[in-house]
Amino acid sequence: MDWEHLDLSPQVSAALNKANIKSVEDILTYSVVDLQRITQLSIPDAHQLQKAAAVTLHKDKKVVTALDLYKDQATFPSQHQKLSLGCSILNHFLRGGIPLVGVTELAGESSAGKTQIALQLCLSVQYSAEYGGLGAGAVYICTEDAFPNKRLQQLIKSQHKLRSDVPVDIIRNIRFGDGIYIEHAADIDMLTECITKKLPILLRRGHIRLIVIDSIAALFRCEFTARDAAIKARHLQSLGAKLHHLSTSFTAPVFCINQVTDTMKETDSVLNHLGLQDKKVQPALGISWSNQLLMRLMVFRTPKMAPLPHTSGILRIMEVIFAPHIPPSTCYYTVDLEGVKGIDVT
Repeated sequence: MDWEHLDLSPQVSAALNKANIKSVEDILTYSVVDLQRITQLSIPDAHQLQKAAAVTLHKDKKVVTALDLYKDQATFPSQHQKLSLGCSILNHFLRGGIPLVGVTELAGESSAGKTQIALQLCLSVQYSAEYGGLGAGAVYICTEDAFPNKRLQQLIKSQHKLRSDVPVDIIRNIRFGDGIYIEHAADIDMLTECITKKLPILLRRGHIRLIVIDSIAALFRCEFTARDAAIKARHLQSLGAKLHHLSTSFTAPVFCINQVTDTMKETDSVLNHLGLQDKKVQPALGISWSNQLLMRLMVFRTPKMAPLPHTSGILRIMEVIFAPHIPPSTCYYTVDLEGVKGIDVT
């Protein structure tokens, strides 16, 4: 590549070509230390090279700063719009809901309410943007259990009670059941085929704008043993890349349900990296999968009943483990016949 537009010395240009770096964007994917190692340049030269690359990209308007994203909401709607959870309290807790670009994980033990939240998202996405939706359907990929159709029908019939913010006429005109596409993946190959072949067709046609996988850990726990850690990590990275590509290309949120494992065998440094140092359980699949996530949520079931007026459900907790726009925090919620409802502790 011709590096003259970066105003580099012949020595630095030759080092870039020798290292097989093909674009200005590639320069910024390396740390200074890595750049120095692969190009054999000095640390000062590597610093200067990165500064020159950053200035060039900024002039070409190929990148924007976080401040640009924050100030100009009209130009970057996907960075500010969220998918509603169908509950004003939970939406407020999550700064609007689920991000439209990226992979969001919901982890928790059995009966914590993970599937209930996923089903509610599948209904919420079908509303127009005015009511927190995306005006399209969802695909629900089951990897272990049968799709909970009976519970879905209960939620559909109760939408007029849960979504009091939406006019009844609008709710009646939405055919919620027709907007949810159900897939069953019995192994990793079937899951990969669904993601790479079936989902792009539905997304291109505008039939769906939400991808739900329930659960992401089931297939990997069945197909890989402890000895296959390296192979499993590669598969997880590949899966994460495919999901990110779909989410970015079609501005479609990906919502993955995950199982949990005991933390006794994990080191403090690993738990700290995952934001789980004080937890008795942690999401399955380890760091390889954690690095694919934009946001990680965990849910817990408590032994207490929800306070008045939520007397019909067990008190549960939703916790933000990490997210780019929300500090670690918690919110109480309950699940009843009408759906998932946040509880305002104030």
